[in-house]
Parts: sequence; C-alpha cells; structure tokens
Amino acid sequence: MRDDNPASIVVFDVNETLLDITTLEPLFARVFGDGAVMREWFAQLILYSQTMTLSGLYTPFGALGVGTLQMIGTTRGVTIADGDVDELKERMAAMPAHADAVPALSRLRDAGFRLVTLTNSASGASPTPLERAGLGEFFERSFSVEAVRKFKPAPETYRLVAENMDVETSDLCLVACHLWDTIGAQAAGCRGALITRPHNAILPAAEVPTPDLAASDLTILAEQIVQRWQVSR
Repeated sequence: MRDDNPASIVVFDVNETLLDITTLEPLFARVFGDGAVMREWFAQLILYSQTMTLSGLYTPFGALGVGTLQMIGTTRGVTIADGDVDELKERMAAMPAHADAVPALSRLRDAGFRLVTLTNSASGASPTPLERAGLGEFFERSFSVEAVRKFKPAPETYRLVAENMDVETSDLCLVACHLWDTIGAQAAGCRGALITRPHNAILPAAEVPTPDLAASDLTILAEQIVQRWQVSR
C-alpha cells in the first residue's frame, strides 16, 4: 500500500549506513588492545557532536573524531601518537561500501527515486569517501551538516536538504542505521527508514517515533521503499 504523498527523494546517511566503519577496528585493536573500543569511540563521537549542537557550538566532525580518540586515550591511560591520528584519518577516508549498498542503490535509482546523501562529516575534495567506495555515481547531490553548523538530528540538517532540493520535508525519506537519525528526520517531517545493522535497533519507549520502514538488509529496505513510495517515471 502506498501513501497518498510519496517520498520521492531518498536521503542516505553515510557513515555505517553505506560505508563499513568496522574497517576502523584494527587501529583500535593496535592502540588499545581491543578492536571493540571502536564502538565506544563512535558512540562518544556521536554524543559530543550532539552536545556541541545542543550547546550552540560547532567543531567539524573530523576534528571531534580525533579529539574523541585522544579523550579515550586519556581515560584508558594510553598515549595517542601522531601516527595513530594519521591512521584514523586515512582509514575514515577509505572505508569500503557495505555489500548491500550497490544493489539497494541500483534498485532505488531504477525505480525512479532521486538519491542524495546527508552526513555529519565535512565535505572534501574529490575523491570523496563515497567516490572511493564506488558509490558516488548514484547520488544527485551530497549534503554536509557543515552548511548549517549543526549536527544531526537537529531539524535544520534535514531542512537543509529539503530547501536545496526545492521540496517539502515530507517528500524526503531518510535511510540510516541509527535510530537517533530517523527520529530526528521524522520529527522534522521526513519519513524514516531504518537499516538495523549490528549494534542498532528500534527503541521501544513512549513517544519515540517508530521508523516508517525497517529491515536488517539494505536491499530488503530498498524494496520496501519501492513498494510503498515508487514514483511515476
């Protein structure tokens, strides 16, 4: 069954949703003796990015990522060397695409959807991480929160996409593997589609928006989007 007002533009989160952040784990295994520390680092990075926005402050995501690595080094009594910082930057710039990304993006593009990205990461020179991962060709535009100097899930970040694409937020469907991202998108008037990659799930609590769609695989989620909101060609 399709909604009366279909979501014609699919907006993809990038880090972890499309690009595989587990390729950062060897750095954390070497530095801290445990690759699982990468999850602590990423969670703290998201926490402090959102803290900066709530406080009316802004520091680029990459700089926060480096600072978070150094902060965890301090709390764990581990010295973070310049080479460790360089390796983090190099690995973040070279994260590969998840195996389900290309089939899902191909399905949505072939069904007539317009595809864009919205990331907390700052924009950069070509080749971008998406281009290095072989995904750049699928997207009409790539948006960074740096334009509004606020991190997701601030409503201004989703409105940025709607305004630049000259549509209403209700025309957008945000695809992400982080529930905090789909919650923010839905609160801003967008649709939300959750890909439940490992370490991400729905939060069953009162007043927490449930994603419009959810699946454990991006190709399945893409098919759900097509079946619900396929646009006329």
